[in-house]
Amino acid sequence: MPGLSARWVLVGLLVAFFVFGGLANLVGPKVISDEYARWGYPAWFHFVTGVLEVATAALLPFPETRRVGIVLGCCVMLAAVGTVILNREYAHAIPGLVVLGLLAFVGWS
Repeated sequence: MPGLSARWVLVGLLVAFFVFGGLANLVGPKVISDEYARWGYPAWFHFVTGVLEVATAALLPFPETRRVGIVLGCCVMLAAVGTVILNREYAHAIPGLVVLGLLAFVGWS
């Protein structure tokens, strides 16, 4: 597709990631609420995560708000990576680290 840059493709993939993750957290199936409980978060905390992820997805597509979306997305992913590392679930940190890298790449490119 002419005019479709790698940056736009990455932004689209990041938006999809945050929309999917945000909606999953907002719907809050039992498996997700069980994970949050296991990590020591209150029962309602998945809603906070979901709202922040959807907000990230809403900010990323627009050049005027992209930097704010990148910062917010990095904060969400740092919290997620920190949570799983503190709980010794190291393999679960890999997707968050990949997303952090992609956010950084989009921010600096």
